[in-house]
Amino acid sequence: MRSSRRTFLITSIGVASTFALSRQAFADAPKVAETDPTAQALGYRADASTVDKAKFAKFAPGQDCGNCSFFQGKAGDAFGGCPMFPGKQVSAKGWCSAYNKKA
Repeated sequence: MRSSRRTFLITSIGVASTFALSRQAFADAPKVAETDPTAQALGYRADASTVDKAKFAKFAPGQDCGNCSFFQGKAGDAFGGCPMFPGKQVSAKGWCSAYNKKA
């Protein structure tokens, strides 16, 4: 029983520290540039108010990365991860054509 408890604690501490380190490493990840090929393909804009509404008819005011289901930052984060841009961060105020309203 004691061995199981010890194993559990060691595993829990290891997972927690790995998560904390990976979160910190991601916080240092580069920001997506609008000139990035994937960003251009998806029409990514770091500021949703600058989206070309004629080119992206799907865009509607109020849509931004911060309220997209793909945004991996916490509420209130200025930047966060997005699976559309692996290893990079998007602006919470940004937008791209993959936008999907968070439930």
